[in-house]
Amino acid sequence: MKGISWQRIEIKGVANHAGTTPTNMRVDAGLAAAKVITFMRDRCNQSGGTTVATTGTIAFEPNAINVIPSKAVFTVDVRNPNEERLIAEEQALAAYLKELAVTDKVQISTEQLVRFQPVQFDETIVSMVEQVANEMHLSNRRMTSGAGQDAQMMARICPSAMIFVPSVNGISHNPKEYTKDEDIFAGANVFINVIKNLAQ
Repeated sequence: MKGISWQRIEIKGVANHAGTTPTNMRVDAGLAAAKVITFMRDRCNQSGGTTVATTGTIAFEPNAINVIPSKAVFTVDVRNPNEERLIAEEQALAAYLKELAVTDKVQISTEQLVRFQPVQFDETIVSMVEQVANEMHLSNRRMTSGAGQDAQMMARICPSAMIFVPSVNGISHNPKEYTKDEDIFAGANVFINVIKNLAQ
């Protein structure tokens, strides 16, 4: 399961009129925020697909169409299944923010909101899930969970594993998320049989 790092970033610039302020005189918090977002996308592209980064919230002040933002507040969610790589991404972001404060003449502050290390599930249980699925002639594969799960917390105190069933078109955390009844039924049967095996 991927490790997770959430940060809240606040960038302060100088509000000024959109029409009368020359580009070279602007201290634009909105532009600086955009640079951070694209920097993290570039990091993801360079990671070979292991790192993902998301800015899911962003707000500008004064939030007016004709005013250069004086403040940008946004979040950065970074995930990677490897702890060393996740640390490297955090360090790269910190270094870039320090550089950006100089080049764009903005003030930047950060707050760590969440930090979870990657989790490796119990090999015995994972192998048992595979075995049961194979015995039931169900297609299966091991995969890394990119989302946070309750099992992520349980794995810290007891042997744990997870069974995923497919969502149509891979859609998750969306009203369009849908799993076929037969896939739910298959997943439930795998779960029941794994529990039976563990109870013996």
